[in-house]
Amino acid sequence: MTAPLTRRERLRAETVQEIQSTARRMLISDGYDGLSLRAIARAMGMSAPALYRYYASREDLIAAMVTALKVEMTETLIRARDAHDDLAHRMLESCRAFRRWAVEHPAEFTLVFTASAIGLDRRPSAADEAGEQFGQVFAELITELYLTRPFPVPADDEIDEPLLTQLKEWCDDFPQPLPLGVSQVFLSCWIRLYGNVSMEVFKQLEFALSDANPMFEAELRGLATSLGVPDWYYPPTA
Repeated sequence: MTAPLTRRERLRAETVQEIQSTARRMLISDGYDGLSLRAIARAMGMSAPALYRYYASREDLIAAMVTALKVEMTETLIRARDAHDDLAHRMLESCRAFRRWAVEHPAEFTLVFTASAIGLDRRPSAADEAGEQFGQVFAELITELYLTRPFPVPADDEIDEPLLTQLKEWCDDFPQPLPLGVSQVFLSCWIRLYGNVSMEVFKQLEFALSDANPMFEAELRGLATSLGVPDWYYPPTA
C-alpha cells in the first residue's frame, strides 16, 4: 500500500504540475523558442532561482514535458481503443484518435516528434519509456490482428540483409515472437499513418487539399487492404 503524500510532497507535485501547465501554454502561444525558465517563473509569480529547484535546466523541463505529452497521447489512444470490443474498431479508432490529438495539439505534436531531431532525447530518460508505451498500443493491435487473421508478410530471405538485421533487433520489443516480415509490414503501416498525420499538422497538404480528412480515411482504407482486412474499414461516425 502506497503511503499518502506529505504536505510538502503534495505542494511540490502541485507546483510541478503548474510549471508544466504554464510551459505548455507558452509552447502553444510562443513556440519552442519562446520557452524559458525565467519567462515561466515570471508568469507564475515565482523567482527564477525558485523554479530551478524543480528543474535544473530548460532541457530538463522540456524533457519532462515530452514525457507527459507522450503519456497523454498514449492514454488518448487507449481510451479510443478500449471503447470497442471488436478488433476492427479498436484499430481504426486508435488511428483516428492519434490524428485527432495531433491536429488538435499541433505545438505539442511538433515538440514530441521533433525532440530527437533537436537533440533533446539523446540520453535515456522517462520520455523513452513513455514513447515505448505509445508504440506498444499499435504493436499490440498488429500482433493481435496477425494472430487472428494472418496477413501476407515477406519471408526472411525476401528482406534485404541490412533491413533484416535491424528488424531482428527491433522485434525484441514486440509483445511476442512473430515473423520478421510482420515487423516490416507494421513499420510500413506506421510510416504511412505518421506521414499522413505529420504532413497535415505541418500544413504540407494544403497545396492540394483544403480538407485532409478524406485523404486520411483513404489511407486508412488502404492500410486495411494492405493488412488483408479490407472489409474491416468503415467510415467515421459524426
